[in-house]
Amino acid sequence: MVGLSADPMRPSHFAAIYMLAEGYDVIPVNPRYADQEILGRSVYASLSEIPHPIEIVDVFRKPEDVPPIVEDAITIGAKVLWMQLGVVNDAAAARARAAGLDVVMNRCVKIEHARFFGGLNLVGMNTGVVTSRRSLT
Repeated sequence: MVGLSADPMRPSHFAAIYMLAEGYDVIPVNPRYADQEILGRSVYASLSEIPHPIEIVDVFRKPEDVPPIVEDAITIGAKVLWMQLGVVNDAAAARARAAGLDVVMNRCVKIEHARFFGGLNLVGMNTGVVTSRRSLT
C-alpha cells in the first residue's frame, strides 16, 4: 500500500488491517515511516526498495502524486494498479494500461473485497441497524 499511514484513524490503516485479516501480505510504502514498522510490517520508502515481487500496487495518495508511482509499478513488474476512493488520474491510468497493468480507479480495495467475499457486515455495515423500514414496536 503506497501511502499507508501509521495513524489508525486514516482510511489506509483501516484498509490494511482488513486486508491483513483476510490473509493478504500488505507491504507499507511511505517515505515518512521508512525503516520503521506499521502493523508489524517493515515500511519501505518506495516500491523499488521492496525485495520481492508485488502483484497489486494499492495507492492512497493524491491524484497528482500517481504518475511516478505508476512508473515504479511498471519497473517492478506489478500486475495491478489500484487507486483508492477519490484517487482519479486518467493519464496515469492510461500509462499503466499501456504498460500492461490492470487498473482500478476510485474504488476502495477493502470495500470491493468485502462486497465479493461477504465482509460488508464488519463495523456495522449491512447489519440492519440502519434501515428504512418502520419499526413494528
